[in-house]
Amino acid sequence: MLITVFTPTYNRAHLLPRLYESLCHQTCTDFEWLIVDDGSTDGTESLIQNFELRIKNSVQCGNEATPALSQLGRGQNGILRFSGVGGIRYIRQPNGGKHRAINRGVREARGELFFIVDSDDYLLENSLEVVAAKFEKIINNKRIGGVCGLDMAPDQSLVSSGFPQEEIICNCLDIRLKHRVTGDLKEVFRTDVLREFPFPEIEDERFCPEALVWNRIAQKYNLLFFNEPIYIAEYQPEGITAGIVRARMNSPVASATTYQELNSYNIPIKEKIKAAINYWRFRACVAKGKQVPILPWYWFWCRPLGLAMHMRDKL
Repeated sequence: MLITVFTPTYNRAHLLPRLYESLCHQTCTDFEWLIVDDGSTDGTESLIQNFELRIKNSVQCGNEATPALSQLGRGQNGILRFSGVGGIRYIRQPNGGKHRAINRGVREARGELFFIVDSDDYLLENSLEVVAAKFEKIINNKRIGGVCGLDMAPDQSLVSSGFPQEEIICNCLDIRLKHRVTGDLKEVFRTDVLREFPFPEIEDERFCPEALVWNRIAQKYNLLFFNEPIYIAEYQPEGITAGIVRARMNSPVASATTYQELNSYNIPIKEKIKAAINYWRFRACVAKGKQVPILPWYWFWCRPLGLAMHMRDKL
């Protein structure tokens, strides 16, 4: 079973070698590394070509393991070759945002699983081995759309609350709203599921909340959630996560759509109210003439609260 490790990147050439090296350390070799460059201007293409040349010539990775990686176990004393039997594939496209890069990656992927690894993050040495082992448990159950583990910070502290059981099968909404799990998680979906639910590509918008697609998937597919870290996340000061409100304001149709759809799902009334408020909050950013999904009339009472938050966002 091949896993597609997918990296959307934009001007992160200075960070990609760390991710590359973590892929050199993988104990599971059944993977490809697929990179979609979203219009970088910092030499990313040359860097990836150098990685590819090393593989072609059977040259070692070229750098000793970084302290963050060597603390994780294997490879403390030296250099490893790139592990993935699927090699590296690099695709460059005009800048259009992470969601467009993901859509392109999903179309091009050769793996049965699609593991999104951002360019500023990296993997534990057994991450792909754990993912493959967990997926084998549910591989024949087509109602389960993938697996999901935990994120760690570089200091190896968890960035989520963890799950109440070692393994839980449920959907992406229930894990948050019924099991009260907080913090970032790392979903690894079947590639075919992501092909079934592509990100909407809205003209003049360069951001689309992952929750919009993950929630749509949750209406049809469960995931196997497991209490084990598989991902190391390092949030950059200039990254999307750090500027999430501004990103949503600049892409208001996708943002309002996310909350309109969330409000329509079978979720607790408290969450419906929060979704309605946020809908009005970001709908206020939509330019005249653009089409936005409409909330039912009985949620109009949330509009003043949403507009108040919108005014605060503009400060």
